[in-house]
Amino acid sequence: MRDERSPETAKVSKKYQIVIPKGVRRLLGIRPGDRFLISVEGDKVVMRLRPRSYAQKLRGLHKEVWQGVEALEYVEKERETWEKKE
Repeated sequence: MRDERSPETAKVSKKYQIVIPKGVRRLLGIRPGDRFLISVEGDKVVMRLRPRSYAQKLRGLHKEVWQGVEALEYVEKERETWEKKE
């Protein structure tokens, strides 16, 4: 595989199996036993490598939103607004 944009070909076997080309496996770090999420988008079959751990995949997501925010202070301010509404 030359780069990410170079399409590779694969053939469907009689058992409807497809071998993922070596370059693609290497690029994505695919190992035996890995699972994929497969969907159809228009006329395309989209295969996404299923995360080995969803917790690990989501760790740190949107952490920039909370930078510089003190958690205890934030929660106390939120509680104050709840009390004012009552």
